[in-house]
Amino acid sequence: MTPARRIGFALLWLALLALAGWAIGSQLKLSGDLRRFMPSAQTPAQKLLIDELGEGPGSRLLLIALEGDDPAALAAQSTALRERLSAQPQFKLVANGAGFGLESVPERLRPYRYLLSPTFDAQPLDAAYLRDQLDTRVQDLGSPAGELIEPLLASDPTLEMLRLAEAWQPAQAPQTLDGVWFDRAGKQALLAVETRAAGFDPTGQQSAIDAIRGAFEQARGTSASRITISGPGAFSVEIGGRTQREASLIGSIDSLVFIALLWLAYRSWKAPLIGGLPLATAGLAGLGAVAAIFDGVHGITVAFGFTLIGVVQDYPIHLFSHQRPGLSPWASARSLWPTLGTGVASTCIAYLTFFVSGVDGLQQLAVFTIVGLATAALATRFVLPALIDPAPRDVATSVRLARVWSALARWPRLGVTSVSLIAALALAVILFVPGAFWQNDLAKLTPVPDAALARDAQLRGELGAPDVRYIIAIEGRDAEAALQASEALLPELPLLRQRGAIAGYDLAARYLPSIKTQRERQRRLPDATNLRAALDSAVAATPFRSDAFAEFLDDVERARHAPPLTPRDLADTPLAVSVDGLLLQRGDHATALVSLSGLHDPGAVAQVVSKHGGQLLDLKQASESLVAEYRGRVLLALGLAGVLLAAAVWIALRSPRRVLRVLAPMALTTLLILAVLRGLGVELNLFHLVSLILAAGLGLDYALFFDHAGDDRAEQLRTLHAVIVCSLTTLLVFALLGLSSIPVLRAIGATVALGVAFNFVLALLIVREPTAMLDADAPDAEAGDAHA
Repeated sequence: MTPARRIGFALLWLALLALAGWAIGSQLKLSGDLRRFMPSAQTPAQKLLIDELGEGPGSRLLLIALEGDDPAALAAQSTALRERLSAQPQFKLVANGAGFGLESVPERLRPYRYLLSPTFDAQPLDAAYLRDQLDTRVQDLGSPAGELIEPLLASDPTLEMLRLAEAWQPAQAPQTLDGVWFDRAGKQALLAVETRAAGFDPTGQQSAIDAIRGAFEQARGTSASRITISGPGAFSVEIGGRTQREASLIGSIDSLVFIALLWLAYRSWKAPLIGGLPLATAGLAGLGAVAAIFDGVHGITVAFGFTLIGVVQDYPIHLFSHQRPGLSPWASARSLWPTLGTGVASTCIAYLTFFVSGVDGLQQLAVFTIVGLATAALATRFVLPALIDPAPRDVATSVRLARVWSALARWPRLGVTSVSLIAALALAVILFVPGAFWQNDLAKLTPVPDAALARDAQLRGELGAPDVRYIIAIEGRDAEAALQASEALLPELPLLRQRGAIAGYDLAARYLPSIKTQRERQRRLPDATNLRAALDSAVAATPFRSDAFAEFLDDVERARHAPPLTPRDLADTPLAVSVDGLLLQRGDHATALVSLSGLHDPGAVAQVVSKHGGQLLDLKQASESLVAEYRGRVLLALGLAGVLLAAAVWIALRSPRRVLRVLAPMALTTLLILAVLRGLGVELNLFHLVSLILAAGLGLDYALFFDHAGDDRAEQLRTLHAVIVCSLTTLLVFALLGLSSIPVLRAIGATVALGVAFNFVLALLIVREPTAMLDADAPDAEAGDAHA
């Protein structure tokens, strides 16, 4: 193929990739649901944690503070911000201390106040009670509150609606200044916002935060006030933004390093362009396969998948370095294929073990990686040779490279005894270095700054937001059963607060009693005749007219015959937000939650709750047990991967000595990586474990190619050239990742960077064949130096 045709073919390949990328991108549905990367929950706490991560109101809550102006101005801005946000579809609730009163219940539900209020559980609605209430109303009308009360009298002379509105105020609500919430110092106006998007839906949360900032800019006008937004959604946006920025920077540096190294190694501007085609093809093929098989592709799959298939950039490098005059690119690809195919097949088999994990996210990752690796290998074998210059300089003629190989040849080879001793020392470090071995705390994987976490805790304290670690859960076969069970705690919770065990609590039954309770309250209400007689008796001793309370009589009569309220009846009211967050309905069962604030004595609370069939759940412990279970599945997959990988290499090489020599660097590198991390006090997490597979794949690749070179000095030099270029490109990229501020990226980078270094050195010390020194004055030195 002529140079012009090779360039045309490369451009055609790029055009096809662009077309495929457009087609896949138009159909791709990205998911941010972290539950896809979690194993199936087993305990009640784990199930609740998974639900909360995905859909729970705790994950949707954003805390807002306005500061930097006088209280009156901040109050006005808070009111304006609430009005603007309440009209936008991204938000379910916008609370700032105003508006959660009489308007919380629409007119159609007002008669239900007699079924929602506990006032008449012990006090009958009789003449004596009505007379006392009417006397109090006479006094109220003469007070400053008279203007507020007068419109309510005709329908609600006992002010039952006002009592409910007061009872529904948050248990630990902050102070109110100018009608809105403020912190204790009176310098910050506070708001709580619940989004419709889940906390770990970065797109939805970004839209909500953009809307909040836009509304604030309009509300503050020319004021110098500032806004602070905190909460899980704000953190997820911050994490996503920082991760994207750092990943983009590292990706750009990766591309530049790849281009520079390939240009330096092969002194051809075409090498970087051609070398990147298999990687781009692999990425699109993996993405398309996941999109076709699964319902939505997780963002972690895309990000981590492209990291794991980064090894495919080594495939064209091996082909470039082994190409020489007199050998067609197709013949070169054929000669390398058994070695390359063995490495690819073994690595793909290793990733197949992710399917036994039972975790959807890991299965997506396995499909992405296997399809990507296989596609890149096939493209390198059957397509890439058409683009390669058939008569490049042979890197084996480089005197500088020969000198390097001669120096390396002086290194002592490691035998069984040396390898066993190093392995034993590494294992001793792994097992006996003091400190925690595993990292179970998910919070330590977040790159959220400590100052931001402290700010979030301060806002939660000011707003009286519930404890994010402990919660009471009461199971029921349906919402009615769960509500009835939770009502049993209503007498106990105030006692726990009096004893100092808790500072506050909230539960759905505060807003919506069970149907059973509502029916009991209906039976206690007097019928129309008796209530009319009691009212006439009470009114006779007051200045009110006897016909002034007809609406009140009608409301009580409607309440006596109305069907009880259910959660569905509260839709599109502020009450629905409170009830939905504390009453979880999941098809075949329901869970009533009791949120707690200021929990000081978990033991006392757990003892009281257990007597009524509930559980005090520790969500931190649940997350740690879930991580431990997840880790167990990954370790099982890794163990199975090791067995299958060894079997694949055995089938390919059919020589016990060669198999052990190829597998030894990879196995010893794994131990050394773990030993170094443990020696540095690093607690291992799931990302370290998954990265070990990538490091193992690289080690297998290096070892197989050194084994392929045998004792042929020219092949050894070509292999050394290829492995040096491969390892340098990989090492620089992952070393940069190891310096990242994102814990996940740092774990991946450190693990793989160590793996590259150890695998390169151990492949030289264990796999290479001993060779004689190469004469530094070999012919063609000047020409060779130009291509070292």
